[in-house]
Amino acid sequence: MRNILNKVSLLHTAILFVILTTVVGCNKEQIAPEESIQNELDKAVESDFDGAILCVKWEDKTETYAAGYKDKNNLFPASSNDLFKIASISKLYIAVSCAKLISNGTLDQDRTLAEYLPDVANRIEHSHEITLRMLIQHRSGVPDFIDHPDYPWGDPIQDNYQTLEMAMDQSAEFKPDNRYKYSNTNYLLIGIILDKELGYSHHKYIREEILFPNGLYHTYSLLDEVDINDLMSGCYKDYDVDLKTVSHFAPGGSMIATAEDVAIFLSALNEGTLLNNSEQEIYSSLYEYEHTGLLPGYQSIARYHKDLNASVVLFVSRSGGNRWYKFEKVYKQIVKILKK
Repeated sequence: MRNILNKVSLLHTAILFVILTTVVGCNKEQIAPEESIQNELDKAVESDFDGAILCVKWEDKTETYAAGYKDKNNLFPASSNDLFKIASISKLYIAVSCAKLISNGTLDQDRTLAEYLPDVANRIEHSHEITLRMLIQHRSGVPDFIDHPDYPWGDPIQDNYQTLEMAMDQSAEFKPDNRYKYSNTNYLLIGIILDKELGYSHHKYIREEILFPNGLYHTYSLLDEVDINDLMSGCYKDYDVDLKTVSHFAPGGSMIATAEDVAIFLSALNEGTLLNNSEQEIYSSLYEYEHTGLLPGYQSIARYHKDLNASVVLFVSRSGGNRWYKFEKVYKQIVKILKK
């Protein structure tokens, strides 16, 4: 009889263990990802960054998170609706514009820089061989204006041609289409070409043909378009000087947006709803489907993950030192959590 009771007791214990394990496991699957993501952001702002904003755009829902400060100097907390300088993520919007304008015949990707801008042809080496496609793909060999020793990071030039002066009359990095090297001058030149061929600002084109038709009302081309109080602050290294009033004017690095707007744009681009078939085919032959951004005070990553069917956009404020390396570690850890 005692053996029977012992066996029944053991059986009850085993059943209870299975039930508890199952319940705990279910709860873990349901609540751990959200808590873990928030914990990752909280840890990031405790150690290396001032503020962080994350947007995950799934196929059927959007999740946003925020941690730290919008303005650490004044102790204003971060919100997922805060605007952010998205830096070189701006290049995706310009590349999309090029694909649309190539498709409708306004632009020719095989036309040369010298043909588009004859007034600068003699001041940019190989301009008669560099095509629009090479500019879009960073295969032109044109030097990067930000590498100029006198580039004024604290007060960037507010004129495209004056900025271009910092990259002209220099030796090419390599012969056109010989290899890849990222250069912000490529997109500065594209911006100038777009303005000339359109007959009006490419910022207006992006707004009217890309942003507004897709409900992206929290994306802006230039700093002077936004209320500065809506913008997250940015500091460099260990200095607490707020850099949010610094205006980065050059095309391909000037845009400002919320994380959610960037995620919506990125999902539309990757899922084929932003462009028609002709435009999509052209875009796929020209440029990439994700981007990072870096400016003094501001770091951003915008990537679409096919295995998740989701865009994951992360912004953090404060840059410099080894913070980009730490930023990428935070991003990778968040994606790892999402994949669970």
